[in-house]
Amino acid sequence: MKQTVVLFDINETVLNLGALRPKFKLLFGDENYTDTWFAMLLHLSTVSLLTSVHTDFGTLSKIALESLAAKVNVELLSEKADDLLNTFSELPPHEDIKPALKRLRSEGFKVVAFSNSSKKLIEKQIRNADLNEYFDEIISVEEVNTFKPSAIAYKYASEKLNCDVNNLRLVATHDWDTHGAMSVGMKAAYINRMNAIYNPLYLKPDILEQNMASIVNRIISIDG
Repeated sequence: MKQTVVLFDINETVLNLGALRPKFKLLFGDENYTDTWFAMLLHLSTVSLLTSVHTDFGTLSKIALESLAAKVNVELLSEKADDLLNTFSELPPHEDIKPALKRLRSEGFKVVAFSNSSKKLIEKQIRNADLNEYFDEIISVEEVNTFKPSAIAYKYASEKLNCDVNNLRLVATHDWDTHGAMSVGMKAAYINRMNAIYNPLYLKPDILEQNMASIVNRIISIDG
């Protein structure tokens, strides 16, 4: 087993939120509301984190959806809301995920799913995406009543894995997540799935790539 343990953010990094777009187009008339909803979800989780509101990602997902519907004057029937949110637990993995995870494990790395989703939700997401055999362990920040990018979340992962933070590397498509990880001493790898500009005010990881195959190649080269 390699010294470095590789943690993967799940939503957007591993799982493809694109599956939600047809649902949002049907409900809101524009698939781009998918991005608005997810940004609202992250905002809610951050506010909850900073003001010590103890909740979970599933609850906040529904609140964000209801808030979005109210803002754009869309009637949100409960069954349609439930149908959309259920799809959140059935997201498919990005095409480059399985080969990447398989290669990392074959190279001796321990691979861990690490998410803001509740333990129940992340386990369902991983199972429905047929990824159980690709992860050695699943960690939810719910276990310590927090959300990434709280330092508590990353330090908890370190404690849970009995591994020094310096020997952990987070892979994420969110720059706030990689920044949060590096803020406590972890290494990070940023996969730019959304063609976004990496925030120049954040700590910059030593690995920035456009696809997971390239991410894995760099991890093996640097940490192998």
